[in-house]
Amino acid sequence: MKDRSERDAGLDSVRTVADATLANVSRAIVNKEYEIRLCLATLLCEGHLLIEDVPGVGKTMLAKSLARSLDCTFRRIQFTPDLLPSDVTGVTAFNQKTSEFEFRPGPVFAQVLLADEINRATPKTQAALLEAMEERQVTVDGETKRLPIPFVVMATQNPIEYAGTFPLPEAQLDRFMMKVRLGYLSLQEEANLIGQDKVESPFEELQPVVSPHELIAAQEAVRGIFVKPSLREYMARVVDRTRSHADIALGASTRGTINLYRASQAWAAMQGREFVVPDDVKELAEPILAHRLILRPNAEMQGQTPRKILTQLLEREPVPQLTGDE
Repeated sequence: MKDRSERDAGLDSVRTVADATLANVSRAIVNKEYEIRLCLATLLCEGHLLIEDVPGVGKTMLAKSLARSLDCTFRRIQFTPDLLPSDVTGVTAFNQKTSEFEFRPGPVFAQVLLADEINRATPKTQAALLEAMEERQVTVDGETKRLPIPFVVMATQNPIEYAGTFPLPEAQLDRFMMKVRLGYLSLQEEANLIGQDKVESPFEELQPVVSPHELIAAQEAVRGIFVKPSLREYMARVVDRTRSHADIALGASTRGTINLYRASQAWAAMQGREFVVPDDVKELAEPILAHRLILRPNAEMQGQTPRKILTQLLEREPVPQLTGDE
């Protein structure tokens, strides 16, 4: 059990990382504080982030701004239909000078990997990230190679109904801790944006504000945030309800429950609390669980969505009363 001074120091490290990154990214992505906070919670949990929305709303800019704010090694892959798995993981090639085979690492060997428009690549190439995202390693020609720490995949994608895209399989969607949507700016926000007299993009002015050491320390502090047993049971019940709902063909996985638990810890720490409350769970249920739900065809035809179903489940599920005796 950590003493009070250690817990306070841990919370301070989380707030420092979150506040500095939020202020930095907000210079390039305006009026999207809530969405940026969701992204930060994912980073603090060592999770992977999927940003989905229509073209032109700033998905890639958000991912690049987050990456630039962290003083980590960064690589970007532009996913296209002709991209090969070896273009992601690397390849073993023969070196004529040394007369030996040597491994040439791919862009996945970076602390922050931006997989831009991930659903434009074929399923075979998409699957090249499965082992990396879950086990922080890749296997090439029978040899397993560890990835750097920290390791975060930030992927962007257009909605699957757009032409030229390949829907991510359930196994890969489940490996993303959160799916975040940016949405359009309001009319006034967009008018203000285009009225700014700037020749260069604000992104060009961004500098790293958080070191890998600071990020790792904040991630360790998040794991120490307290969650009462009754609240853990509440999270499990909410997820379990998705598995028996009449309109859902495939409910959320156990990985989804774990991610909800860990993200709630990060959300609490970002607000300076050393304990989780029910509102943290309610706030994060949709971005963590919605992309894991597969609806039945008749439910979709009737206008149901994962977001609507989760809202209904949260309204019906009794919220635990947190007392000091747990």
